Amino acid sequence: MLLLALAITQGLGLLLLTDERNRAVRAALGLEAAGRAANVVLLLDTAPADLRLSILRAADSPLVRFSVGSEPEAPHDSADADFVLNQIRKTLGEPEREVRADVHTIAPASLQMPAAMRPMHEAMMAGQTDPIEMTLSIRLAGGDWLNVRTMFHRPSLQFSPQALLPLLLMVVAVVLVAWWTARRVIGPMRVLAVGADRLGRGLDTDPLPMTGPSEVRDTTRAFNLMKDRLTRFVNERTHMLAALSHDLRSPLTAMRLRIEILDETEDSIRLKALVNEMQAMVEATLEFARGVARAESTALVDLAALLGELVDDVGGNRAILVPSPPLFATIRPQALNRALRNLIDNAVRYGEVATVDLVEESGQAVITIADRGAGLPDDQLEAVFEPYVRLEGSRSRDTGGVGLGLAISRTIIQAHGGTVMLRNRPDGGLNAIVYLPVGEGLPECAVVATPKQSQN
Repeated sequence: MLLLALAITQGLGLLLLTDERNRAVRAALGLEAAGRAANVVLLLDTAPADLRLSILRAADSPLVRFSVGSEPEAPHDSADADFVLNQIRKTLGEPEREVRADVHTIAPASLQMPAAMRPMHEAMMAGQTDPIEMTLSIRLAGGDWLNVRTMFHRPSLQFSPQALLPLLLMVVAVVLVAWWTARRVIGPMRVLAVGADRLGRGLDTDPLPMTGPSEVRDTTRAFNLMKDRLTRFVNERTHMLAALSHDLRSPLTAMRLRIEILDETEDSIRLKALVNEMQAMVEATLEFARGVARAESTALVDLAALLGELVDDVGGNRAILVPSPPLFATIRPQALNRALRNLIDNAVRYGEVATVDLVEESGQAVITIADRGAGLPDDQLEAVFEPYVRLEGSRSRDTGGVGLGLAISRTIIQAHGGTVMLRNRPDGGLNAIVYLPVGEGLPECAVVATPKQSQN
């Protein structure tokens, strides 16, 4: 944009400069004709009448013709002929002398001149198509008019290396300054973009260096503060959830012991089942909090091999993996293994058979886990990701769990910078679609993990 603005302003400046030069050339040509006409007037006013014809012939030239008549050939004064009129009156020394000047552009085809003058005129015009004719009429002392007709070519735009050199030097200077300024801004902004991406994936990063212009340093400082606050907020909430779940285990254990020593009745059996369900919920919640809070190193993993291991673990032809080429992504292997296992287990539990497919689209790994179940109402496709929301209406832990599986999966996938969503299939069943960023890995990854190494 700087170069564009520079080119426009300098271009306009050059046009103005050349226009002024053209005006100067035109003025010089007009003043030369005006000076000749004034000198001829002085000669005619003082010379005998029988010498007028000789003076006019001596003054004639191929492009300037002099004649004397009783009427002026210049019908009126042109607006841009003032400088000519002033020059004639100044040379004559008579400000009151009646002088007329007409300047206008004529077409070459309409030129009327002697045949002997035309070749010289065409050579002077050099093929140009806009000659200018100036007609001067000056009253002589005897009452007649001296009529002068002259033609000259409108000067074309004149560009010279001397005029272009300052423009070239200015362009070079602007390029250097713009490159240095852009580098100061782009470098820190690129570091900031990488840091924001890493923060979105839930990765620990050192505070970003505050370099560049003051505005960029202020932005980096605000980002570092935001990162610290988010990290502290998440850690505090996670630790609070883990502590709460841990503290609930002791009273629940005491309740189970007291129920065990009671006589077995219908009420005691029901109470025992409720306590067991609460115990399972507390354990799942505690495990969820531990999983979120656990710091795991990232590694470069082949997602196709990882999915193959998960499908093999399900066994019994209850999970099918669509063959796909290797696709590497930088992930936390154990965490992502758990998230994908939850999705595959849900597909097998509610749809009998899970079909797992892996493709790459626009720099993302797209994992589709399809089942053959009854699907879900559209208004529950997002609700099932909330904690403690179950996929079916029974209260049995054997069929519905405690409702944290999908919540855990989404939390882990979002921590990798990805997303997960559920979609009903047109032919029946449900698709769980996972999007994970691939391509450029994270710089600190030094380990290429295999799926076997990443198993729990």
